Amino acid sequence: MKTIAQIAAELQGYDPQALPADAVNAFLAELVEPVTQVERVPLFSALGRVLAEDIVSPISVPPHDNSAMDGYAFDGAQGVAGQPLQLKIVGTALAGPAWQGAVAHGECVKIMTGAVMPAGLDTVVPQELTQVSGDVVTVPAGVVTCGDNRRKLGEDLLAGRPALLKGELLGPAALGLVASLGLADVAVMRRLRVAYFSTGDEILSFGEAPRDGAVYDSNRYTVFGLLTRLGVDVIDLGVVKDEPALLEAAFRDAASRADAVITSGGVSVGEADHTKAMMKKLGDVAFWRIAMRPGRPMAVGRIPPSGRQVVAESAAGAHAESAISYLNHSAGAVLFGLPGNPVAVMVTFLAFVRPALLRMMGARPQPDVLLRAASEEPMRKKPGRTEYQRGIVTRHADGTLTVRTTGNQGSGVLSSMVQANGLIVLGHAHGNVAVGDAVSVLMFDGALG
Repeated sequence: MKTIAQIAAELQGYDPQALPADAVNAFLAELVEPVTQVERVPLFSALGRVLAEDIVSPISVPPHDNSAMDGYAFDGAQGVAGQPLQLKIVGTALAGPAWQGAVAHGECVKIMTGAVMPAGLDTVVPQELTQVSGDVVTVPAGVVTCGDNRRKLGEDLLAGRPALLKGELLGPAALGLVASLGLADVAVMRRLRVAYFSTGDEILSFGEAPRDGAVYDSNRYTVFGLLTRLGVDVIDLGVVKDEPALLEAAFRDAASRADAVITSGGVSVGEADHTKAMMKKLGDVAFWRIAMRPGRPMAVGRIPPSGRQVVAESAAGAHAESAISYLNHSAGAVLFGLPGNPVAVMVTFLAFVRPALLRMMGARPQPDVLLRAASEEPMRKKPGRTEYQRGIVTRHADGTLTVRTTGNQGSGVLSSMVQANGLIVLGHAHGNVAVGDAVSVLMFDGALG
């Protein structure tokens, strides 16, 4: 296992005092390791879990050629270009058991959506495009071509072929796909366990009276929401005062119970507080100034494990299963020390912590999908840092996308994250933005919204 120093030595241009945002993710990709424990869960408990092994399709889907719509099935080869086709209706094929009759030249079968295509027939004309008189249907010229509106055997999945690959983050569509194969459960990676707490003497908890210089803790609830959306097991350790004994106990407890530990506050470079000192004492930790705005200070590293065994609740609901599993004790708990300002916490989580946790969950790396939208306003930006500005994307009647900022971009303006539906990402080399310039936007949907 590589130490922080070894990872840093291999990262070209590594400078902890001015680390580019792209380099942070490259560093974290080397620091974190996926969990290895596997469990089987019922399909109803698999949403948001990470697939632990390839799923090879035991059947073909669909299992036979079938009709894609209600209409009339016939042999498409008998159509005459430019001429209407008149066909005698000799039966009706319903969804379910195959229609067993025979169809001669000049004949057709009325067919319902999903019904097995009768032998020798390969084309379906939608019923709304036809004219019917008694037992004769007229197919107008040019409305269909041979093979239209037929779903072929194995068109979705072929028996013996991979249906889903290891590392797939199981969403609603994936659950439906697994169900279509007749599989009632799946092998998934165990849930990642993440502990978090806020630090500082200035933090107020609910029920405490306001006092000068103190603020109510918003970061714990923001981080709770971000982690819950990610589908990890969340361990809330509350607010820890800036006292060495309390901090040491909190870090040791968190590292013994979790795969990753997230804190907020106390990581500014040059800041002489107990939180930073305790991180240095207990683990292999690096302190960064990231070339970004907001969210400049950040700490990452590992806290050695205590070797303690934990019980992981693996599946929710009536089908819950409990499994004894061990944390990645050989690696230790990964530490993410985030800034104290609430917007900076959210931005650094979305930009760096979330991708790292997904990797620890065993999910395959996925690039951020950025929208391109025209800026509605000028934006001042200095090259040499990445900026994440809170933005509101609007789709107009003609389909074009525009984006504007939420206004004040201060890292303590948490209301701006509520107003925004995405982050305007202005890259490291990007300069000023003029009205109408195209910019990239990382949308919140799925992570926040």
